[in-house]
Amino acid sequence: MCHPRLTKKVQLMLALLIAGAATSLALAQAPAATPPPPDGEQLYKENCIECHGPEGDDVPDVDLGRGRFRRATTDPELVGIVLRGIPNTAMPPSNFSEAQASAIVQYLRAKASRAAASAGNAASGRAIFTGRGNCMSCHRVNGSGARTGPDLSEIGRMRHSTDIERAIVEPDFMVAPSNRYIRLVTRDGATITGRMLNQDIFTVQLIDSKEQLRSLARADLKEFTFIDKSPMPSYRGKLTAQEIGDLVSYLVSLQGGGVQ
Repeated sequence: MCHPRLTKKVQLMLALLIAGAATSLALAQAPAATPPPPDGEQLYKENCIECHGPEGDDVPDVDLGRGRFRRATTDPELVGIVLRGIPNTAMPPSNFSEAQASAIVQYLRAKASRAAASAGNAASGRAIFTGRGNCMSCHRVNGSGARTGPDLSEIGRMRHSTDIERAIVEPDFMVAPSNRYIRLVTRDGATITGRMLNQDIFTVQLIDSKEQLRSLARADLKEFTFIDKSPMPSYRGKLTAQEIGDLVSYLVSLQGGGVQ
């Protein structure tokens, strides 16, 4: 049985229909495009600038652009204020998503870090760190210095500038769990203090005051005590405001990956 040959016009129409169906199928199977992350700077300018101003310092006792907040210190606390506002004040709750509120907080943190870096002289801060501040007697930067205190090679990436400044003048304010100091007394009466590195149900590891790595069995310990106070001295009154600003600028510049 013979089939009539399709005309060129019919063949073209069939080809177009097949191509259109294939395109529709491909589009249906393609994953949805991921929306871009929220722009914290744009959100701040569109929603916050009217009350707080372009630099974030229009509200008394608050300077958002330099990381000075009246009622919060941590990122989750700040995100909570952006979302829920502050009762009985001019700070209203918002309709932001948590991602948008977090983007605004990160924008303000980055702005504060830039302000801290430019407020002081990093070269002068480095001279204080390596000289009269005597910081390298405990801290280490890019392979140079002591090991009894935390390594600060990446402190500018890990800590906010406001936290760094506060740690210089008020070192007991916030001691990270990884930097806590302990006091151990062995069953034979020896006392060992140092910065704890790790612990499990059997052993405790620390860097002692002589920069020696120690690992002790818990069964050999009579006492295990966390030291509440930071061994770091406060530099309040020992350094001028400008010198502290210089030191903060230097520490903010420590982002890891190179000699400073």
